[in-house]
Amino acid sequence: MKRLWITLVLGICMVWAGAVWAQTQGQQLVLGISEGTSGGLDHAQVIAKYQGLAEVIGRAIKSKVSVVFAREFKQLEEGMQTGRFDFVMARPSDYPARGMRDYGYSYIASTKPDGQCFIIVPKGSALKSVAELKGKRIALPEQVAYMSRFCSAELRDRGIQLDKESVQYVREQAAVGFYLDNKFADVGGVASYSGIAKKWEKDGNRILHKSVAQPYFPMVAHKRIRPEQLKAIQAELMTLPDSESGQEVLKRIGIQQFDTGSETRMRDLLKWLNI
Repeated sequence: MKRLWITLVLGICMVWAGAVWAQTQGQQLVLGISEGTSGGLDHAQVIAKYQGLAEVIGRAIKSKVSVVFAREFKQLEEGMQTGRFDFVMARPSDYPARGMRDYGYSYIASTKPDGQCFIIVPKGSALKSVAELKGKRIALPEQVAYMSRFCSAELRDRGIQLDKESVQYVREQAAVGFYLDNKFADVGGVASYSGIAKKWEKDGNRILHKSVAQPYFPMVAHKRIRPEQLKAIQAELMTLPDSESGQEVLKRIGIQQFDTGSETRMRDLLKWLNI
């Protein structure tokens, strides 16, 4: 009787282990992608852009990984909340951070370069430091936007409380530059990876201040992905710059490389943003 009981227990354990294995081996997993409000790619273009990355992930864990475009933030959050997405790579970074905090997702990596808030001023501005922003007209993306919260947190840490300043919130980051160019504002805040930031100095303007760096375009995994699989994916991502095919994957996505050492900053991000 005892031997029969042991056999039964072992059989149940094997069935359970097989079910867990089937969740992440030999079946199609889903990589949810969000590029935020930037760009204008359709679903087919996003699949083409990230299919190489999906194949890298799949190769690491011996599974097929398909790409799904989360066009709306609501779709992205629901995909994490329901566990529809096995993997998520998204910007802005607060969404993957919420996946970790609220929905049990695990950190895999972020990308390089990191993201920063650039405090910018137009050519001819007399401003020399962040401390001089008090009493000035400040232009930021719309108040609920990730970068607006990012810049707000940075300025808060530098002694500038935006609720006590004259702040104009605009719909798009490009509009921040318009406000400065047309003297509707004295200073603005934009993302380091935005189009306006990349050309601001080339146009003869100045970046007054660069914020602390925070993880950019992070990738996280549902809790069904096992720790050894996470490590295998991380190892595969870190080798991408070492081969022509890997470099092509990175180039297609538009990043320099992956960073697997930003987990602590990811876990602290929402607290820093006061979200």
